[in-house]
Amino acid sequence: MSNTRPTSVYEKYKCGPHGLGDPDDLSLRKVEIDVMVPKKMREIARVEKCFEEVAEFSTCGKNAGLLMVFKCRGENDKLRSCLTKWYEDEEFKDRCKKEYLQERSEYRRTGITTKEKQRIANMM
Repeated sequence: MSNTRPTSVYEKYKCGPHGLGDPDDLSLRKVEIDVMVPKKMREIARVEKCFEEVAEFSTCGKNAGLLMVFKCRGENDKLRSCLTKWYEDEEFKDRCKKEYLQERSEYRRTGITTKEKQRIANMM
């Protein structure tokens, strides 16, 4: 019998300067493809691409109160169609995937999340 240990599939997730994974690894896990990249797409689409629709829906919701479900259907439909258009755009998906990979790489390199960086910047 050999004395070598079998290497784990998860070894690449434990390496790196802070034990958070290889900063130069560009592969995505299933949860990142299914959850994290779409989350990034939603955030960017709401702020950059569909900001007018988001503002209209927010204003309608604030004015309608509890009746928002019934009174803001038109605004909701506009917002959903705008977001859907961007979710189906392959260039936009690639851009969001690249941004996510850059943020993950920076986190693995430094051990500091993007939110922590923003909080530190706001303190100064």
